[in-house]
Amino acid sequence: MGVPQHKKRIPIAQITGIGMLIWALVPSNPYGYYVLLRWVICGIFIYLAVEAHGLKKSGWVWALGIAAAIYNPIIRVHLNRDVWSFVNLATILFLTITIWVLRKKERVEG
Repeated sequence: MGVPQHKKRIPIAQITGIGMLIWALVPSNPYGYYVLLRWVICGIFIYLAVEAHGLKKSGWVWALGIAAAIYNPIIRVHLNRDVWSFVNLATILFLTITIWVLRKKERVEG
């Protein structure tokens, strides 16, 4: 038995979302990319809301739920391209912040 060490978890959901949102800023993307983006980003936010709930961070559950609603692919929010670009940039920042806020400290016996 040694000193417990912390194992780092790679935030795959956030990295995937950030990458897709950066690519969404390219104006020549086909419409289908933005449909896929809504499904993926909405799913990521739902997943992160469940993670936040497990960490007892109720304010973050609400914030992530609202973000999921904005990207909801079924009942869509209709905005023009310029507004969506701003929303996507804000979402990139938001997802980046969740990497630290939703970090779990996992203990590994070493």
